[in-house]
Amino acid sequence: MAENENTSPGFARNPDYSIALEPAMHRVRVEFNGVTIADSADVLLMREQKHGAVCYFPRADVAMEHLQRTDHSTHCPYKGDASYWTLSVGDRTDDNVVWSYETPFDEVSRIKDYVAFYRDRMDAWYEDDEPLLGRSH
Repeated sequence: MAENENTSPGFARNPDYSIALEPAMHRVRVEFNGVTIADSADVLLMREQKHGAVCYFPRADVAMEHLQRTDHSTHCPYKGDASYWTLSVGDRTDDNVVWSYETPFDEVSRIKDYVAFYRDRMDAWYEDDEPLLGRSH
């Protein structure tokens, strides 16, 4: 696909909207039901206007065997169409807790082949093995 063939209609209407993507400065690890689901030193941190920061993990660093694709999808005029996965580990399942923009708009094309997790639905987050915000049981 040639550049500019998959441009964001959101940015066309609102060019001042802000989405910044930058490499996370530390290794980030996520746990669910006692199992590490993602562990990467190649996380992209998305800072989007009107939203909290989101960590996007390369799929190669995610335990994809615990994810089952669902039919759920959403559309963002700035990023594109998001696909969702349910996470199952042992006796726990959380529906539509993981998402990915598999064909993101050109402006955020770096997140292709990355997945993100709802921060408050995961059990623990670590940055260089130091605990971050998670969900307490």
